[in-house]
Amino acid sequence: MPMLNGKVNRYDAKINALFRLTDNILILGSAFLVGDWLISDWDSHAPWLLILLLLFYNYFAESQHVYNSWRGGSLTEEISSIIIAWSLSELIVLSLFLFVLDRDISTKMDYFWLVSFVIIPALITGFHIGIRLLLAQLRRKGFNTRTVAIYGATPIGMRLARTLDEMPWSGFNFVGFYDDRVKRDDERRESIHLLGDVKQLIADAHSSKFERVYIAISLSAEQRTKTIIKELADTTVSVYYVPDMFVFDLLHAKIEDYKGVPAVSIYESPFSGVNAFTKRAEDILIGSLILLLISIPMIIIALGIKFTSKGPVLFKQARYGRSGERIDVWKFRSMTVMENSDQVTQATKNDQRITPFGAFLRRTSLDELPQFFNVIQGSMSIVGPRPHAVAHNEAYRKLIPGYMLRHKIKPGITGWAQIHGYRGETDTLDKMEMRVRYDLEYIRSWSLSLDLKIIFLTIFKGFVHKNAY
Repeated sequence: MPMLNGKVNRYDAKINALFRLTDNILILGSAFLVGDWLISDWDSHAPWLLILLLLFYNYFAESQHVYNSWRGGSLTEEISSIIIAWSLSELIVLSLFLFVLDRDISTKMDYFWLVSFVIIPALITGFHIGIRLLLAQLRRKGFNTRTVAIYGATPIGMRLARTLDEMPWSGFNFVGFYDDRVKRDDERRESIHLLGDVKQLIADAHSSKFERVYIAISLSAEQRTKTIIKELADTTVSVYYVPDMFVFDLLHAKIEDYKGVPAVSIYESPFSGVNAFTKRAEDILIGSLILLLISIPMIIIALGIKFTSKGPVLFKQARYGRSGERIDVWKFRSMTVMENSDQVTQATKNDQRITPFGAFLRRTSLDELPQFFNVIQGSMSIVGPRPHAVAHNEAYRKLIPGYMLRHKIKPGITGWAQIHGYRGETDTLDKMEMRVRYDLEYIRSWSLSLDLKIIFLTIFKGFVHKNAY
């Protein structure tokens, strides 16, 4: 058996560490320097609050991917991630100051909040913007630039080419494609800037017409890839392999490293490690606050159910939770029946089983409020794919490819599909497919800011809908 030679290292690890260190120096330095200029005697809590700000910012900056590859992200994404991370840190620390320490914000701490709310975020974002602009200017003047070619006029190759063109600060000058499949008389030749076939690629590599080549062809072309790499070993060109992972329907893809051996996930939950802690903290904090706010309305609803129809106020129904485990989901009773068997008939318009008061609860989604107890208990989240009856899961998993992947995470009270109008009755397969598509898109794109966006939009467009009955 051949031995595995070498290991895969992160190219930008030292650069990202330097950015993180510089941000921390800016935060500490600006706070103490400005503090010395403006006031002689800070509140004794100021240093501790500053340390907390620093700790929370580093945590949220990591969860928002502020220090991911600076070459691979846009300036807009980087700045928005910084603002979100700092704002969340400010919100937590300010809450501690006001409610836990019971301090008055209008004391000599005014200058501290001026520094933390205005000066520090301005310095951090200004530093990151300045570095990008400086690098872009230096690249335009020819400093530390690299000529780049791509073998493979494939979708992933074209996507890479567009990305390189959109990053002037990266210093990559894209010269063109090489590909054997596009004939010389093909009309695509000029549109994709085709330079030649694999023989021309090798010849140009020997002539040093480019410094770096990316091989972006199908995973199935293993032998062709090996041959090209072997030929390029007789040149001084840097060779990068870009596997076309998008041939798979990736679900929260990420790269893990096992002592230098990379592994790419195809289907994975976003909630592990720090993300799991963040999601659970979000559910407990926001869920507890919401329960406190809706406690009186829930009592009124319970009385309304009790006085308008016979039967219990609450009922529970078996659903699939995370990893397909069965959970009991609580709801306010809105029907004269409480189906919880292998055959569950989905509610339809003018359904005779729905009570008059229950119809109101279902239209406004108020029947879902007891599910906040599921959230605190830990079997559900505030945001996630809506749980379906077990009978519906067993039916749709046979009809919709990837349907069960929505159970990689906890079900939610509201979700990405619901704010896009896919809630209530799914009387056609197309509607359910669209709901599942949005659910999987949420899993792929999860972030704390996305959850907050969904919660905010639910207030305005997620409760009442024409399909809810």
